[in-house]
Amino acid sequence: MKRFWLAVALMAVAGLAWLLWPRGETELRASLVAQAAPSGAEGFARAAPGREISFPADLGPHDDYQTEWWYYTGNLQAPSGEHFGYQLTFFRRALTPPDQRAARSSEWAAGQVYMAHFALTDVAGGKHVSFEKLARGAGGIAGAQAEPYRVWLEEWSVDGDILRAAAGGVSIELRLADLKGPVLQGDSGYSRKGPEPGNASYYVSQTRLASEGTVTTPRGSFAVTGLSWMDHEWSTSALGPEQTGWDWFSIQLDDETELMVFQLRRVDGSIDAFSSGTLVGADGTTTSLGPADFTLRPQGAWRSPRSGGEYPAGWTLEVPSAALSITIAPHLADQEMDVSYVYWEGAVRVEGTRGGLPVAGHGYVELTGYAGSMQGEF
Repeated sequence: MKRFWLAVALMAVAGLAWLLWPRGETELRASLVAQAAPSGAEGFARAAPGREISFPADLGPHDDYQTEWWYYTGNLQAPSGEHFGYQLTFFRRALTPPDQRAARSSEWAAGQVYMAHFALTDVAGGKHVSFEKLARGAGGIAGAQAEPYRVWLEEWSVDGDILRAAAGGVSIELRLADLKGPVLQGDSGYSRKGPEPGNASYYVSQTRLASEGTVTTPRGSFAVTGLSWMDHEWSTSALGPEQTGWDWFSIQLDDETELMVFQLRRVDGSIDAFSSGTLVGADGTTTSLGPADFTLRPQGAWRSPRSGGEYPAGWTLEVPSAALSITIAPHLADQEMDVSYVYWEGAVRVEGTRGGLPVAGHGYVELTGYAGSMQGEF
C-alpha cells in the first residue's frame, strides 16, 4: 500500500509534508515544508535490491529512510452477525537526513514526526468514522521499537500482540496472533515502484492475523473475532512524473490463501508496469505477480459528497495462473477517510471461484489519487 503507496504503495500515505504539519508548531512546520521540496530526499537511505530482511529487527523503525508506516486493517464479526472493519496506521516521517542530525539537546528534541489514522466501519450501523493524530517522535509521546515490538502515538498503539485505539465514541481492542509468519513482498522484500534507482521500498506483511477482542460504537460494545492484515513499508521514494495514484488490495480467502495486488495508475489512465502483487498459499508459500499476471476491472462508481472524488464501486479480479476469479464489493460505499489528505480505505467482501470451486472472503482496499493527484507527493 498503503499503504502506498500506501502502501506506494501503497504508502499508504505518509510522505506529504503538509499532511504532517503539526498544527500550531511553527518551527516543525517550516522543517516539514522544506522536506516537501524536490531536494528533500537527498541524504536519506534508499531501497536497493539484495538487502536481507530479518525479524524481529525489521519490524522496528528505520530512521535513515525518509518515510515508513505500519498498517493494520481487518474484518471482524460479532456472534450476533454484526460486521466491522477497522484501520489503524502509524506513519513516520524523518525531518532531516541522518548526516545532518545534531545530538539531541533534550528528550523533546525530535528528528522524526509520527502521524496515525484510526477508522472504524460499522456495517449494520451504516457508518464509517475516521480520526487522525500527529506528534513529535520525542518525549515518549510517539515512536516505534522492534524488541519488544511496539508502535504508538499517545494512547493509540500496537504493543506486542495487543492493538488499541479509541476516539469520538468508538474504540477497538484486539489480541492478534500471526498464523503464517512474515511475507516478503516483491523480490525478497524489495518492491520497485518505478524505473529510477531508489524508487522502491522494503515491504513486508503479516497476511493472516487471528484477531479477538472488543469493538465499541455508539450502538454498544461487541465481542468480535476475525482476521487482520499488517503491512510494514519503509522507503525514500516518490511517485514518478506519470504516476497519479494507486489501488491496493489485501484479500483473505476462506481457503486459507491471501492475495495482495496494487496498481499504479498513470496520468493517461493506463496501468503502470511496476504494478505487482503476491499470492500467499495456505502453507505460506508465495508467488510473485507482475502486471500481466492479474486483471483488475472497476465496476460502477461512487462519488463522495464531501470531496467530489469519484471512486470505483466494486471490482472484478482475475489471476489466471491460480484459476482465481473474484468480485470485490465494499461493505459500505462511503469509507472515504476524513483526514488531512483525502483517500478511500475500506472493508470489502469477496466472492468467486478458484479452480472452479466457490470461494469467499473479506479484505481491505486503499484508493488514492481519485480526489486529487498524488503525483509528486510520495
